[in-house]
Amino acid sequence: MAEFFQALASQPFLQTALIAGLLASLGCGVAGTFVVVKRITFLAGGIAHSVLGGMGAALYYGLDPLAGALVAAVVSALLIGWVRLAWRTQEDTLIGALWAIGMAVGVLFIAKTPGYASDLMSYLFGNILLVSERDLWVMLGLDALLLLMVGLFFRQFLAVSFDEEHARLRGVPVALFYLLLLVLVAVTVVVLIQVVGLILVIALLTLPAAIAAHYVHSVGRMMLLATLLGSVFTTSGLALSYAPDLPAGPTMVLLAGAVYLASAVLSRALAGWRARRSLAASLVARMDGGSHG
Repeated sequence: MAEFFQALASQPFLQTALIAGLLASLGCGVAGTFVVVKRITFLAGGIAHSVLGGMGAALYYGLDPLAGALVAAVVSALLIGWVRLAWRTQEDTLIGALWAIGMAVGVLFIAKTPGYASDLMSYLFGNILLVSERDLWVMLGLDALLLLMVGLFFRQFLAVSFDEEHARLRGVPVALFYLLLLVLVAVTVVVLIQVVGLILVIALLTLPAAIAAHYVHSVGRMMLLATLLGSVFTTSGLALSYAPDLPAGPTMVLLAGAVYLASAVLSRALAGWRARRSLAASLVARMDGGSHG
């Protein structure tokens, strides 16, 4: 790690990569928390993998792949959300079909694009070291949009995430805010593909929030802790991958996965210890009550 931090002081591309990781962590913390709380990881996966079609089409027609990714992500989010609302009994099959179709369309456009689509491959598998200054501004703008929407409609998103029926009874337009939530997840996917690529995006989207859920139960605190954890994973993964020249995205995800597994074991052990302690306290209280009687 010492070699990484020495290089960080003099290498602008590493500084850009570090900032990109921190911007991606913000999306992990905010949108990822809703994905975990709402339990829509499969839907988020469908959105993420459908994006490849838009990126491939944009590259084929000489447009910006990120613009194609954003359009495809938003369209996929709305389509998948509509499928979930209209065909709840068949949603798994239909979302799986959209997932596969999006990937297939992207692969076909890649195959027909003249030359080797190295940039598109970096989006597919992630290469944080290739993030440009322009990409940073795009990521910053998408993060700002995400924070603005969550700040304006936090209570509505919260109601839709925990109890749709209760939210509907309170007059909340559930379908509208559910679709808007999926659009925000789509925006976050576009931010994250710069860092870990489409293949690994779901891991970085959900693991920090899932770890945070082991220790805090407030959605706001989950977002803060998940953002902090995402920052640790992206920075540490970048540092660990530098000296041995490993791909940074997979290193980040492996680190996050290892911490998640350790946290799951630890939280389960703590829950068992608390349960035993509570049982012991209850038995002592009963014994004291019996002796006084």
